[in-house]
Amino acid sequence: MSNGFDVQQAAVVGAGTMGRGIVISLASAGIPVLWLDSNAKMVTAGRKVAADTWAQQVVKGRISEAQAEENLARVQAVDSYAALADVDLVIEAVYENLELKQSIFSVLDNTLKPGAILASNTSALDIDAIAAVTSRPDHVLGLHFFSPAHIMKLLEVVRGAHTAPAVLDAALALGKRLGKVAVVAGNCHGFIGNRMLKTYVDEARKMLLEGALPRQVDGALQAFGFAMGPFRMYDVVGIDLEWRARQLAGQGMDSPLVQIDNALCDLGRFGQKSGRGFYCYAEGSREALHDAEVDALVEEIAKGLGLRRRVISDQEIIERCLLALVNEGAKILQEHIAANSHDVDRVYLNGYGFPAAVGGPMAWADGQGLASIQERLERLQRMLGEHWKPAPLIVRLVAAGKGFADVQEGRV
Repeated sequence: MSNGFDVQQAAVVGAGTMGRGIVISLASAGIPVLWLDSNAKMVTAGRKVAADTWAQQVVKGRISEAQAEENLARVQAVDSYAALADVDLVIEAVYENLELKQSIFSVLDNTLKPGAILASNTSALDIDAIAAVTSRPDHVLGLHFFSPAHIMKLLEVVRGAHTAPAVLDAALALGKRLGKVAVVAGNCHGFIGNRMLKTYVDEARKMLLEGALPRQVDGALQAFGFAMGPFRMYDVVGIDLEWRARQLAGQGMDSPLVQIDNALCDLGRFGQKSGRGFYCYAEGSREALHDAEVDALVEEIAKGLGLRRRVISDQEIIERCLLALVNEGAKILQEHIAANSHDVDRVYLNGYGFPAAVGGPMAWADGQGLASIQERLERLQRMLGEHWKPAPLIVRLVAAGKGFADVQEGRV
C-alpha cells in the first residue's frame, strides 16, 4: 500500500457473523489473517464457515479448489493479544458496546507495533471515543462493513477527528483491494447510512401506527424499486437485535415507535430465523408470507396508544420515507459528514438496496427539483411537526437555484 502502509498481515478480533465475513473478505483478497476471539470455539466454528463458503464458491465455479485451500491456509487462529503484536492492521468486530470496544482498543494499543492501524467495525458508535483510549488516535478509524461482509459491496470508512490522511488513504486502498465500494464518512452517530436509515424507518413505523400495515408499506417501497421494504428488512436482519440493544442500554423501550417490534419479540417473532416476524415463513423458505395476526397486533397497539387510524396511500408512504432520507442526507452534507451527494447516493445504492435506476436519494431529489422538495417538506412540517423542517442546506440551495450535485465538502 502507498503512504508507507503495506498491509501484509491483518488481524480480526471477534468471530461472530461480522468477524466471519470480514475474515473471508480479507483472506479471499490474498491477505493473511490472525483471528482472535475470547471464546476459542467461535474461531473454530468461524473457520468452518469460511471453509464451507469457499467450498460453495468452488462448486459454483467462482474459484478453484487450490484457491479455496490457499484462502483457508491464510486464516490462522490465535489465543492471545500478544500473538497480534506484528500485524499491520487489526479490525475489531465485537458487538456494539462502547466500553467493550474501548477495553479492546486499549489492549491493542499496548500490544501492537507503533505503525499498526487500529480499526473498528462499529456501525454507529463514536470513533473518537474509541480512539481516545489509545496513544495513537491518528492511526484509528472505522471500517464499517455491511452484513454479510464478504458479499455486500459497501464499506464506510469512518474518519475520526485525528485520523491521519495517510491512514485514510490506506483504508481506501484496502477497500479497493477487497473489491468494495469504499465511501469516507465523518464521525457522528450512525455515520451516513445508518443515520439516514433511522429517519426512514421511523417514518415507516409511524405510518404503521397511523393506519398502514407492514405488507402495504413494504409493497409501496418495493414497487418504487427498493430491494425490500423496511419490515422485510427487519425480518431478514432480526427484529430482536435492536430489541436486545434497547434492553441492554436500559433505554428506548417506552418509545411508541418500537411498541410493535417489542410485542413481536415478546411473542418470540424475531424474523426469518424464528420462522415468524412481521411475516411468517415456511420451513426452509425465505418467502415472506402475509400474516393476519400481525395486522391485528398493529391495530391493537395503535388503539392502545390512543391513535385513530386512517387510510394511508402508497404515494404517502413513498413520499414520507424518501423525503426523510433526503432531508437527513442534506444535514449530513451540511455537517461535512459526507464529502458530496454522490457519496451519499453510493452508500444508499450499495448498502441499502436503493433502486439503481433512480440513482440514489440525493440524485432523486435533484431530479424532482429542490424547490419542490422544500415545498413538500414544509407541507409535512405543517401537518406532522417540526422534525420535517427543511434542512438549512436545502433552503440555501433553492435560493441559489442549485442542487445537491453542486455541493462539495459542505460548500455550495
